[in-house]
This record gives sequence, structure tokens and C-alpha cells, in this order.
Amino acid sequence: MLGLLMIQADMATNDLNALGTGAEGISTKFFSLALKGGWIMIPILLLSIIAVYIFFDRYFAIKRAGKIDMTLMEKVRAYIMAGKIDAAIALCRSNDNPASRMIEKGISRIGRPLADVNATIENVGNLEISKLEKGLPVLASVAGGAPMIGFLGTVMGMIQAFYDMSNAGNNIDVTLLSAGIYQAMVTTVAGLTVGIIAYFAYNILVSNVEKVVFKMEATTSDFMDLLNEPA
Repeated sequence: MLGLLMIQADMATNDLNALGTGAEGISTKFFSLALKGGWIMIPILLLSIIAVYIFFDRYFAIKRAGKIDMTLMEKVRAYIMAGKIDAAIALCRSNDNPASRMIEKGISRIGRPLADVNATIENVGNLEISKLEKGLPVLASVAGGAPMIGFLGTVMGMIQAFYDMSNAGNNIDVTLLSAGIYQAMVTTVAGLTVGIIAYFAYNILVSNVEKVVFKMEATTSDFMDLLNEPA
């Protein structure tokens, strides 16, 4: 029985070693294959790094901006009705999100015509939206530019392959053409992969921004209704 357990343990160890070797082999093959794409892979790699950074930076920033206290307007209404304007402003400042900053600016303009208050809130809202959308144009450029750079590598690789073919004359060998064909295929795959991921990442961020904007508009509407209420 003990001998059987030892045999099974040895078999399990061999399987784990084989898996580890296989994983290393896959990573090595992937790296060597990426190198065959030539220097054109460098800008594609840089674009992928930029896209990943922008996505995670904006994703968490937009997520924080969307955390709005649902009881904020009730508390603000209570303070304003009680004439505690400073307390209402302090409450808004304690909530770090675009909607609170818009309401804070609106409270500071109480006493002026409602059109001026509304215009001030809209200006603050536009500034907050521009902050949320920071980096999104770059991400959209990555989504469109990465595949184009990949196709550029494809054309360059095919030109290299035909050039090698013309110089070979009658001594055409498959290995002679492999470098250009590798560059053509690898850059296309890399460019399309980065572009597709950046495209979906861009749309996810735009969708999240729209949700935050909707919350900001709803909060602003509630605040303007508060100012329109009879004293």
C-alpha cells in the first residue's frame, strides 16, 4: 500500500513538472513569436500599456464619482429650510463627488435669480464631466490606431517577403520568406487584439460616465425644485 502511494506521488510530481515546463514553453514561444513582429511591435506594446492605464485609472475615478449619498438632498433641504446655509455647504464638501460640488456651488448662489443659479450649476457640471472623460479620447485613438499600426506591419512584412523572394531567384525557400510572413501575421494579430480590447474598454467607460451624468442631472433637478418651492 505504501509503495502504491509513493508511485502515485511520483506520478503527480512528474505531471506538475510537465505542466510547469509546458507553461514555460508556451510563454517562451509567445515571446519569441512577438519578437518576429519586428520593431513595429514596440508602438503596439506602448499603446496597450497606455490603454490599460487609462482604463483602470478612469474606471475607479468614475466609480468613486458615482457614489452619491441618496439622502444628500433631504439633508440639504432641511438645512436650507432652517436657514443653515453654511451647514448645507459643509455637508456638500464632506461628500467628494461631482453632484455634491454642483449643489455646493448652487447653494453659494442662493439669493440670485434662478437662471443664474442654474447656469452656474451647469458650468460646474460641464467641468466635472470633462474631468471624468479625461483620457477617453486617447483610449479611442488607441482603439482606432493600434489596428492601423498592425496593418502597417503587415504591409511591411509582405514587402519584405516579396523582396526576399525577388532576390532569391530560382532558389526560393520557405524559410527565406518566413521572416516577412511572421511580421505580417504577428503585427496584424497584435494590433487587432489591442484595438478590440481598447474599443470595449472605451465603451465601458463611456457607459459609466453616462450613468454618473444621469445622477448629476437628477440631483440638479431636485435642487432646482427645492429653490422653486414656496418659502
